[in-house]
Amino acid sequence: MKKLIVICGATASGKTALAVECAKHFDGEVISCDALLVYRGLNIGTAKPTAEEMAEIPHHLIDVADPREKFSVHDFETLALPIAEEILARGKTPVLCGGTGFYMNALLFRSGFGHVAADEAVRSRYEDFAREKGKEALHELLRTCDPESADRLHPNDVKRVVRALEIFELTGTKKSAQADSREPRYPYEAFALDYPREELYERIARRTQAMLGAGLVDEVRGLLAAGVPEDAQCMQGIGYKEVVECLKNNDLQSTMFDIILKNTRNYAKRQLTFFKRMPNLHWLKPSDMPTLIKEIEEVL
Repeated sequence: MKKLIVICGATASGKTALAVECAKHFDGEVISCDALLVYRGLNIGTAKPTAEEMAEIPHHLIDVADPREKFSVHDFETLALPIAEEILARGKTPVLCGGTGFYMNALLFRSGFGHVAADEAVRSRYEDFAREKGKEALHELLRTCDPESADRLHPNDVKRVVRALEIFELTGTKKSAQADSREPRYPYEAFALDYPREELYERIARRTQAMLGAGLVDEVRGLLAAGVPEDAQCMQGIGYKEVVECLKNNDLQSTMFDIILKNTRNYAKRQLTFFKRMPNLHWLKPSDMPTLIKEIEEVL
């Protein structure tokens, strides 16, 4: 069986371009592992691959969900597994690309939290707790039973904090421990670009400015006008949530860029913490594309 190629790492680190080049060189197709790219209409704030990139190389699991609906890790796994199998059956190489580690792990590993059935009563209880006592209190509750997961999750990520608490209550096992014990479904090698922290932050700042310049605010306005609720799951993504808040407060100039930049930097830190635990991960020094492809080829 061919090895899967995994391109992961922090936001704004150049994952999409590298994944496309890998797909070209290794006769592959890209499977997006991104919690926002699944949604139709979220283009600017997600840095969605261009039409040219998607025309050149097949991309999967982009624009598959209605932005008004929830989309879970289990939904992703249900869609992604048949796609990976079909790509392999045609003798091609699946190239996983994205920064949503939970999605990536759901496809790469046989068991894990995606297989723990949801319990609506338990979930509702924790959601009520968050509404009544606040996100920070919910996050501290998680820290008491699963500090490793608490370190990986931001208090604002209520959905995943609730899921981690739900898993612990239903199984007696920490989600972080389950992640450590999983067996791969497929042979794979993972790669991430290892930028110095300040250089990564500069890339994030440039991307944030570019998104705002490309019309992120108008994109959010359009989604809201189309009936996407302010509290929709997709609107909790970085960039979208901050614009929604600024629109509500009628403050689009003084703070929006700084808030998005700060939250994106913090998200990048959490991504790097998450992916450092991934088996078979190779850190690549930023370089020209032919050099990167050669280094990946040597590993494969």
